[in-house]
Parts: sequence; structure tokens; C-alpha cells
Amino acid sequence: MQRHIFLGGLTAATLLGSAVLAEVPRVATDIAPVHSLVRQVMGDLGEPDLILPPGASPHGYSLRPSEARALAGADVVFWVGEALAPWMEGVIASLSGGAVVVELLETEGTQTLPFREEAAFALRMPEDGGGGHDGHEGHDHSGADPHAWLDPQNMIAWTRAIATTLSAADPENAATYAANADQATAELTTLTTRINERLTPVRGLSYVVFHDAYQYFETRFDMPAAGAISLGDATDPGAARVAAIRDLVRDQGVTCIATEPQFNPALVEAVAGGADLRTTILDPLGTGLEPGAGFYDALITALADGLLACR
Repeated sequence: MQRHIFLGGLTAATLLGSAVLAEVPRVATDIAPVHSLVRQVMGDLGEPDLILPPGASPHGYSLRPSEARALAGADVVFWVGEALAPWMEGVIASLSGGAVVVELLETEGTQTLPFREEAAFALRMPEDGGGGHDGHEGHDHSGADPHAWLDPQNMIAWTRAIATTLSAADPENAATYAANADQATAELTTLTTRINERLTPVRGLSYVVFHDAYQYFETRFDMPAAGAISLGDATDPGAARVAAIRDLVRDQGVTCIATEPQFNPALVEAVAGGADLRTTILDPLGTGLEPGAGFYDALITALADGLLACR
């Protein structure tokens, strides 16, 4: 029977009891940022499987046979959660029936933010809890924004959850998992400081994003976007939303539009409304980056570099 682990106030020993493994567990992860963390915590002990390659949409994906086999053979599965990839819950239940499954959005220490529904983010009142019901394919907009990996502080919490889970599954190597997690945490802290400093030249930048995936990054690094062209990356915006963003660009002095690798140039032109705007590319999943231990640092650095290109 599949065991869903949320790692709240329970210890690893309580969670898994006597059901420990005699060898390094086989681990599967959903997206490259999570894979990067697990790779760091496992170190030389093992190589986790990445189910969704960079560039694959987590909102809907057809597993390759090798990816299905990786899930079927996993002892432990780490994934962001149903809020990011609702289709994956059933797949994990079907293929990873005996695995320990950790939904990282639910782990202790994770700070989540509500979805932003409006085109112009400045329209939100501070007391607004967010989360209406006009969702789109892939996300339930009545819950938390699942792009929580774009805040390195959340990744510190996830690193601890990963180390706790692996230590319970493989107690003989618990000290190694703990040491690797400590190293990863130190690197995430350094990354946060470095990116804060790196973004200093563009603090106060007025920009809009292609779809609303970056608010964790925006909040952590004090780089608020003015609005988003699309509510999500699974659907194109309606005419009213495009018009609202075009008005925002005109009225708030927006100088840059952050597109994505798969962006629709016609939408950007419609939003610009003839204004001479800079464009840059941001990608929350790191399409084109090499998966592995260094992926997450490269992802956050690329986001900062993308904003610096708006100068």
C-alpha cells in the first residue's frame, strides 16, 4: 500500500517504523528543481530518476516507458503535489503502489502564496486572500500557487524533508544524507544572498510576465511584477485580459515584458500596443538547463539574469 508522507511534526522513525530498506532506496522525482535537491542530498549514494524533463509541462504529460518504469520501481517518490500536476496523483497511485510518497508542498516549513487572479497585480488589496474559482487547465486556482520552488527558502525546507525521508528509508546512510542536506542548505543560503545582490541594479523595474508563475521569486527578492499576460501557461488570455495588460503597460510605465520559451509573439505585440518595450525570457522550469545537482542554482541565476536583461 502506498504511504503518503507529509512530514509535519512526526519524526522519520515514526513515519516509517520498521519498514526500512536494506539498501539505498530507488527514488523518483517529478520536476528538475526537485530532482536537483534530491541529487544533492543523495550525493554519491545514488542517482534519482527525473520523470518530467525540463521543458515538459507538468500540467499534462504522457509518460515514456522508461519514466513509467522509474515510477513503478521507486521506493520513494518526491513531487511538488497535486496543485502542480493533478494528473500525476493517479499515475503515482497506479505505478508506485508500495512507495513512500512525499508531497513537498505539504511539508513542514513550506511557505505558500495564494494564486493571483487579476491581470494587474497592483489591484490586489493586502487583505485579499486570493484564489477565485475561474481556473484554467492544470491548476486549481482556489488553492496555493504551486510554484513554491522559486523561493530558495522553501527549497531549504524541502531539503530537510528529503533528508528526513531518505534517512528513515536508509538509516545506515543517515549521516551522509544529513551532511549533504547541511551542505545544500548552506549553498541555498549563499544563493539567496548572491541573487539579492545581483538584482540590485534592477530594483524598481516595472515589468510584466507572460504567465503568473514567479511570485515566490518576486517576493523573496523584492522584484514585484506589475501583472501577467496570461493566468497560466495552459491557455491563452481573453481579449479583456489583454486589454487590461495593455492599459497597465501604458499607465504604469512598464518597460519590459518577460516572455517564455514557448511564448506567442502575437500576444506580446498586442500587449505592447506599439510601445517600444524591452523583452526578456524567464522560465520557471529551466528549459535547456542540464538536470543534476547544479540545476537549481542555474535556474535561479537564469531568472535573475533575465531580469537584468531588461536594463
